[in-house]
Amino acid sequence: MSLSALPSILVVEDDLDLRQTIVASLEANGFAASQASDAADAIDRLRSAAFDGLVVDLRLPDADGMTVLDEALDRHPHIRAVVMTGFGGIAEATAAVKRGAVDFLIKPFQLSQLARVLQAGLEQQRLREENAELKAQLKGKFRFEDIVGRHSTMQTLSTTLELVAPMNSTVLIHGETGTGKELVARTIHHNSPRAAARFVAFNAGALDETLAEATLFGHVMGAFKGVSVGRFEQAHRGTLFIDDVDAMPLPLQTKLLRALQEREFERLGESRRIRLDIRVIASTSVDLRNRVKDGTFREDLYYRLNVIPLTLPALRHRREDIALLAQHFVRRSCTQNGVALKTLSDVAIRTLMAYDWPGNVRQFENAIEHAVAMAAAKSEIGPEALPDDVRERVKSMLVPTVAIPDEGLNFTSLVSQLERELIMRCLEKTGGNKRQAARLLNLSRTTFIDKLHRLNLVRGAA
Repeated sequence: MSLSALPSILVVEDDLDLRQTIVASLEANGFAASQASDAADAIDRLRSAAFDGLVVDLRLPDADGMTVLDEALDRHPHIRAVVMTGFGGIAEATAAVKRGAVDFLIKPFQLSQLARVLQAGLEQQRLREENAELKAQLKGKFRFEDIVGRHSTMQTLSTTLELVAPMNSTVLIHGETGTGKELVARTIHHNSPRAAARFVAFNAGALDETLAEATLFGHVMGAFKGVSVGRFEQAHRGTLFIDDVDAMPLPLQTKLLRALQEREFERLGESRRIRLDIRVIASTSVDLRNRVKDGTFREDLYYRLNVIPLTLPALRHRREDIALLAQHFVRRSCTQNGVALKTLSDVAIRTLMAYDWPGNVRQFENAIEHAVAMAAAKSEIGPEALPDDVRERVKSMLVPTVAIPDEGLNFTSLVSQLERELIMRCLEKTGGNKRQAARLLNLSRTTFIDKLHRLNLVRGAA
């Protein structure tokens, strides 16, 4: 919600006289009010526009008011909702507050009381957002040194970020899900001349086309005065981060391109043009060049966004950073949870390095936090503290299922067979390159060659 716009409220009440009275009172108290007479109409409005607040009667002709409340909270988690009920509905009203409503009013009530409850709820939400942003900055969460890694790609990235941050250029970040694209975007913002203004995130893939357009550009609230402010205006003099830009439908791509080219835009339902003073950072997990080729992404928009391209590598492609990252996240988790600093055992680190991490750094950080919690009072974190999926996946990769016969088995022969299989797989993976195969097994080249001779696997020098 912008300080320059009236907070938008949706009033859902089937009694026409009461509904219009509430709307008139809210408008007189500085709100922009829309109205709906039943649950179906209310849900349609919630799906097509973003509201700051909701006032809903728990008794509606076509559905329970709880249905409207749930829809509102699902679509707009930060909406401030107030429920209205008769004296006999106190139990339901209490249940609504437990679900996420900020308060309830028993009919008949003073209209000024409703305005006060809404104003308090919206002010509380504003302060919560500002405090969260301030805390993030005070903790130094978005420093260049928090982009951890010794891998050459990460070193290049760190150098590039320091060069890019002071500029106003548009940045396009490419990387798989969980590689830290928003962290990089925030780091750029908080180390730029725009750091004092807001960093506003917009997920292009989270909303349908109509709601996405209204959310991005803002819109006029029906026939009433006031507007719902879009992400562009919220990011004034700051940074707008467009996540999953590849998911943006073509009509919205066209409007985004026009806004970026002309540095101005119009709210939906309004002809007045608003000047832009923002920096845009976009992200994608796909190759936009392929989307351009198949016609699902505008070529001119691609070049407008791809001024400074950054690529974040998947964690499995920089395994040498895993030990460093692990200790970094262990320290952070211990500090944030007020526990004594722990270390990771060698076996735990090897287990972490053997896993492919499909969820990348995000999954990795969660796994470390899990391990810190499961280690309890221990000063060293062993592999048993890691999440089950990490341990079981690694175990299934390294130890084949072996049936133990009653008469026993030949341990030496079985271990040699496993050793042979692992070496053969690594040689196959590296195209016969012994140096690379030795690296995959964390062996020196000399030790690896000795094993090849012992197992009669010598093929040639590479």
